[in-house]
Amino acid sequence: MAMKPRALTGAALVGGLLLLAPGTAGAEVEPGGWTSHSPSFTVQERGCGSVSGLTFTLSCSTASGDQRAERRYATYTGGTRQFEGSFRITSMGGTRISLKQTFHESASGPFFMLAVERGGRLYAVHGGDTVASGATVGTTVRVNTVHQVGSEHRTYINGSLRHRTSSPGGSFYDKFGAYRTNSGNGPATVTWSNIGFWRK
Repeated sequence: MAMKPRALTGAALVGGLLLLAPGTAGAEVEPGGWTSHSPSFTVQERGCGSVSGLTFTLSCSTASGDQRAERRYATYTGGTRQFEGSFRITSMGGTRISLKQTFHESASGPFFMLAVERGGRLYAVHGGDTVASGATVGTTVRVNTVHQVGSEHRTYINGSLRHRTSSPGGSFYDKFGAYRTNSGNGPATVTWSNIGFWRK
């Protein structure tokens, strides 16, 4: 069961998000015992989606069909996995675009999807919980997900825990980019950077 996002305290906020200072290097959250690794990935381009390096574009306003531009990383089972990446929306003519997914491969469906609405609200697609606000065009936002398979999935925004939900067992994989949710549409362009993976 997803819990309500925790309030950010003890830090200066702008538009509901902690802003990254220029040159700030990301690092894994929940430190201790992590091993860095580099899982393989494939690029997924469907509908009006296109990928150029770490820039993901949905060029159409179509509100139906499979519109996606993503990287899909290798499957994992068991243990604890952490993803980190920073995104910057460079244009957003549409709304309700998924940015990061933890996909439950053995259940053939998304398990956790972090999406953004026009105006900058980040939310969990399943359940609709607000995760953060202020993810507006031009703002850099760091995302960390910590996934204890069979126990819990936690989402951090700029280093602050903002969402948690229980996790089943099985096989999973990470995806990020730009993907039209069932209630969304483009156009949108998102650039990701500082991608990292850890396990323990």
